[in-house]
Amino acid sequence: MLVPYTIEQDGDGVWWARALLRPGVAANGEGETPDAALADLRSALALLSEESGTPAELM
Repeated sequence: MLVPYTIEQDGDGVWWARALLRPGVAANGEGETPDAALADLRSALALLSEESGTPAELM
């Protein structure tokens, strides 16, 4: 499943990945590299799914 996301580096050099599923429902990941931020984002999406059930946007 593909989920649109953005990725950017902040002023401190930390990479951030964010997936906005709908207003008020988002997941974030961070890491020292873009790949690490995406891996963290995937974990956050999995946790969101476990805690709240799979969001309709991911079905």
